[in-house]
Amino acid sequence: MQKLLLVEDEAAIAEGLAITLEAEGFSVLWVNNGADALTTFAKHRPDLVLLDLMLPGMSGTDICREIRRDSDVPIIMLTARDSEIDRVVGLELGADDYVTKPFSTRELVARIKTVLRRAPIVTMADNDTAPAHAAGVRVDRSRHEVQVDGTLVTLPPKEFELLAYLVEYAGRVLTRDQLIDQVWGSDYYGDTKTLDVHVRRIRARIENDPHDPKRLLTVRGVGYRFTDQ
Repeated sequence: MQKLLLVEDEAAIAEGLAITLEAEGFSVLWVNNGADALTTFAKHRPDLVLLDLMLPGMSGTDICREIRRDSDVPIIMLTARDSEIDRVVGLELGADDYVTKPFSTRELVARIKTVLRRAPIVTMADNDTAPAHAAGVRVDRSRHEVQVDGTLVTLPPKEFELLAYLVEYAGRVLTRDQLIDQVWGSDYYGDTKTLDVHVRRIRARIENDPHDPKRLLTVRGVGYRFTDQ
């Protein structure tokens, strides 16, 4: 049984969600504040975190930041706020999805299942131990390693998968839909800005000047291309 950590300070919402999620076959751990969230997470290591953004004391963004220090567990943000900056901040911190209240529990369950079943993308490189190389970037799937000009760079799983796919198809223009389908799955429900946020985070790690990228290029109106030069 997959274990979910629900961090929500509104008891009525939390109780309703817990009943629905348990009926779907999940085990639910509910806490209503940041301190308990971090303690429970460290003790139980859940398979996914449902994290309210607006919490008393420690905010959801602070909790997300702390969890991301040593874990890549999927995180779905829950919030009543719907501004673009809130969504981007959550994604920048490493959240996998973002759901705005009020939301359909059916939709939320679908998103949870989608996030949990996302598997690493399958390409020819998965069956080939030879790492992929392009423009001074070396991606080794078998070791889950990235080197930039010979220096090891650590990337979270989604950023690693996205970079690996781009490098393996260096020189080709990959559409936004292709990239989302490959890394997040064809049934992904989330905001497409997730892709842009991950690209921006990758550029911060592999480009000398992320604001003037030379490796990971934007093809306006289409998608992205990793240079093969």
